[in-house]
Amino acid sequence: MVVSDVHLGTYGCKAKELLHYLKSIHPKILVLNGDVIDIWQFSKRYWPKSHMKVVRYLLKLIANRTMVYYIPGNHDETLRRFAGFSMGSFHMRNKVVLHLPTGERAWIFHGDVFDVTMQYSKWLARLGAIGYDALIVINTAANFCSQKFLGKGKISLSKKIKSSVKSAVKFINCFEEVAAEIGIERGYQYVVCGHIHHPEMRHITNHRGSITYLNSGDWVENLTALEFNKGIWTIYRYNEDDFASIKEAEETELELNNQELFHALLREFKMTAA
Repeated sequence: MVVSDVHLGTYGCKAKELLHYLKSIHPKILVLNGDVIDIWQFSKRYWPKSHMKVVRYLLKLIANRTMVYYIPGNHDETLRRFAGFSMGSFHMRNKVVLHLPTGERAWIFHGDVFDVTMQYSKWLARLGAIGYDALIVINTAANFCSQKFLGKGKISLSKKIKSSVKSAVKFINCFEEVAAEIGIERGYQYVVCGHIHHPEMRHITNHRGSITYLNSGDWVENLTALEFNKGIWTIYRYNEDDFASIKEAEETELELNNQELFHALLREFKMTAA
């Protein structure tokens, strides 16, 4: 399984949903393909329990000998200094080449190397990240109002903005084609990226050959990942209905905890009054 752009430590991160998904699968190999922890926007003031639970579960997988590769992205680029580090089943790499059971090879890397803004104007990219996070917060409030008061479905403001800006659409197409071109030159059958928050599975052909381009998307808006099972790649898309029973159990547990706290406070009040 390949997952990227989780952005733990930001308001837009869907950590609870990711944890539900991780607990529902049992991958032999897990690739964390960049921007898992958002070090750019990391703050001690915002690190919810749900984000810590994801980290703890990943550590549990490593302890249980699941092969885990961590490929740093631009938001966690400070971790690139540790590239080459290995401990048990955990490996820190700048890129990974997986030799699949089908005899094919998948070349996996984050993809920010293709981003001109990242290479020459990091301050602009950081500013954009802050603006994007703010847009996600606004989007969450808008969706709440849309569902609660208007009876309509969810909307994605950032998706609408991206799809309406021709330069953004052109950048995504260019990103995919450049990644595919280099992958073909190096003789890979698959090239797997993250970074652009755009889940995709697309066969690309040029005068030198062909390759399958894959992008795992993100866990801020799309809530997607890539799975390779029985020789086939698929894009996993999170569906709330699949985890309804888990959410109900969590809500019941929270309600019971709140009741226990209430009764404890009530007992304390009675003892003080006596």
